[in-house]
Amino acid sequence: MQRKILSEWGRIVVGLLIFSFGVHLTIRAELGLAPWDCLGMGISYHTPLNYGLAMTVLAVSILGIDLLLRERIGFGTVIDALLTGNMVQMFNTLDRLPKTRSLWAGILIILAGLTFMALGQVVYMRAGQCCGPRDSLLVGLGKRLRKLPIGLVQIILWAAVLLIGRLLGGPVGIGTVVSTFGAGAVMQLVCSALRFEPRDVAHRDIPAVMAELRSGSRH
Repeated sequence: MQRKILSEWGRIVVGLLIFSFGVHLTIRAELGLAPWDCLGMGISYHTPLNYGLAMTVLAVSILGIDLLLRERIGFGTVIDALLTGNMVQMFNTLDRLPKTRSLWAGILIILAGLTFMALGQVVYMRAGQCCGPRDSLLVGLGKRLRKLPIGLVQIILWAAVLLIGRLLGGPVGIGTVVSTFGAGAVMQLVCSALRFEPRDVAHRDIPAVMAELRSGSRH
């Protein structure tokens, strides 16, 4: 049992690493940030925080909303909140990609980034140890809008986040528009191709996983 849970934690970290690389690509396209990143940058402009720390603080704040939506808080939630923003910052710091020289090349990089993000979400959500703060918010809203495809729910959520980020002065461009509407479509395609429905995953919260660990240690 302990080995199974450790394997799930490893899957969560790998999934978040894939997701963070995708976020880095959307930033690296230099055509305007995706909505959550626009909000994170906007926050960094008004605080002493850099982008990575701003995203970490934002993620922790969203946990409060998740609790109001009665979403479970698991180890996946905590790992996401603590690592994702800093993983993106790491990729931004280590960046070795050539500068984007055309609009279409930038759009292709954004779409590649969105694909990595969707794949990363699927990998870490399948661990069944709850979603990161932003994805918990998405799933929580999706459960209340069950008749809508999860991709459309994401488009609505990201549009609202973009509005707040823009009001804080976050960078907006053609890439922002592509991300806002493209992320939901790409996520829907990836989830459909992998036959994965985020709202149907049976997640275990922290107390449930701790109980499994205690039970396993007694055998």
